[in-house]
Amino acid sequence: MRIRNLMENTDGVAGCVPAHGLSFYVETAEHKLLLDLGPSDETLRNAEALGVDLRAVDTMILSHGHYDHSGGILPFTEINDRAVIYMQSAAPGEYFADDGEAAPERYRYIGIDRRIAELPQVRLLQGDAVIGDGLEIFTIASRTHALPSTNRRLLVRTAEGYRRDDFSHEHFLVIREAGRSVLLSGCAHNGILSILDEYVRRYGAAPDLVISGFHLMKKSAYSEEELEEIRDIARELVRYPTRYVTCHCTGTVAFDVMKEILGDRLEYVHCGEEVRV
Repeated sequence: MRIRNLMENTDGVAGCVPAHGLSFYVETAEHKLLLDLGPSDETLRNAEALGVDLRAVDTMILSHGHYDHSGGILPFTEINDRAVIYMQSAAPGEYFADDGEAAPERYRYIGIDRRIAELPQVRLLQGDAVIGDGLEIFTIASRTHALPSTNRRLLVRTAEGYRRDDFSHEHFLVIREAGRSVLLSGCAHNGILSILDEYVRRYGAAPDLVISGFHLMKKSAYSEEELEEIRDIARELVRYPTRYVTCHCTGTVAFDVMKEILGDRLEYVHCGEEVRV
């Protein structure tokens, strides 16, 4: 199995341009697949710089319905119209971020380009799915932990107005090959602890490797209460015999806090870097 980052927020491999977003390229014995495609066609240029042939990809999975994970999808379909694109049926929803009363535009649209859902290669899922041998998608019906506080500003617009996003548009990819199990998530909006609990419930044991943003990033300073929340998450993650690779929406401050607790079991993958499996 080979896993390579194609887009992430921070500088990594020379020749790759970072941006706020996420994309991973994965090769298994049976598939060449993508998890997310970053915020723009810059992801495609990073892939070219890394020698990754996106024309050979057979499967693309959108982890959830936000622009910074989906902006490269339409450009991708211009060079590859054969890859099947999987997303939850709720992914093309009306998703917004509350930027506060002082912002020029308080409610900012952060959803996907609405044309994506009209593509003929898109498969809108209603929950879990088996994609192939050792390749599955699962969702969470009931969370075991509270959502991280950094999700509070994320909303969905309904006929009655704005309400907190319940993240029913998010799903998670499981790859099992050669005796190894890998769990890939985009932002873990449902909370990485709830996601891991659901994985264990389904598969009977924790994954060997988790690759995911943890959505703990803030633009402003953290309060002590928020820092303690991050520490609590890290203390819970220690319980699992799992190696963690994080990125993107975790943020470097939260990563440093978690690293003090998790030590060498927590790594950060930068733009263009390969993940050791």
